[in-house]
Amino acid sequence: MFDAIQIFLEVVQAGSLSAVAKRHDVAVSSISRKMDALEAELGIKLFHRSSRRLLLTDSGEQFLPRARNIAAELDDARQAMSELNGDPRGLLTVTAPSAFGRRHIAPAVAVFLSRYPLMEVDLHVSDEIVDLSKQRVDVAVRIGVLPDSDLVATTLAPLHRLTCASPAYLARHGRPATPQDLLQHNCLAVATPPVPAGWWCYPGVNREAPLPIRGSFRSDDTESLLQAALAGIGIVHLASWMVCDAMESGQLVSIFPTYYSAQMKIRPGIHAVRMPGRSHAAKAQLFIAHLRNAFGEPAYWDRILN
Repeated sequence: MFDAIQIFLEVVQAGSLSAVAKRHDVAVSSISRKMDALEAELGIKLFHRSSRRLLLTDSGEQFLPRARNIAAELDDARQAMSELNGDPRGLLTVTAPSAFGRRHIAPAVAVFLSRYPLMEVDLHVSDEIVDLSKQRVDVAVRIGVLPDSDLVATTLAPLHRLTCASPAYLARHGRPATPQDLLQHNCLAVATPPVPAGWWCYPGVNREAPLPIRGSFRSDDTESLLQAALAGIGIVHLASWMVCDAMESGQLVSIFPTYYSAQMKIRPGIHAVRMPGRSHAAKAQLFIAHLRNAFGEPAYWDRILN
């Protein structure tokens, strides 16, 4: 039956029995018999067939995603078995948010490929949230609070946001003593709602709701907010993974060192997610384990919190 399911998927992709028969160098009748046997096994009609057209029935449309999941699970099982007796190999597709992907995922991928030379990685860096039920992605790195879903999630690190400013800005405008003092300062903010969970939130302040800060510069791009802060334009509230290098070099200063996201009731994190049946499980788990080891515990960018 598994062979018939694979042929079914090939027929759907090719749009004809003859194309699949040619690919396998067999008679069209051989492919047709496999489809007949599959329909008999399932008790449904999969295709409307004619001399010119081959269309999925409603039942065929409903069976298609299940067939893809069955084929993917079988592929995962074969891959896992092969890796018991050899080195990991094959393609892994990974997505990650742009800034985090460039700063932390890409270097980790380079080490991963040097360790597993038979592996290949397609890394897509974008702030667009990919629907894993529609696109074949093995591992998606996501930052923030995860919604309930059928995805398998692994927390790679907690997410800490720090309030920072350049020494030049603080020399000109003074250092806020409390989070409430930020209302009197030029704060660099996200341009388009909704504001991510935890931004401009502080334990015991404003009922832990975002402070109504204001400023002369807003952007949807956190990298741009960071550059504005480095230029001394205002105060930012950014993730530790983003500001760690600037803080270690002294280009930015943490204003409230004891206030960061881990103290909040809502604890956003950095996660790796995958969809069962839509990812190469063995390779995905290997890569996720590599990321956790590469980032460390605590994550290397959180050394600035100590």
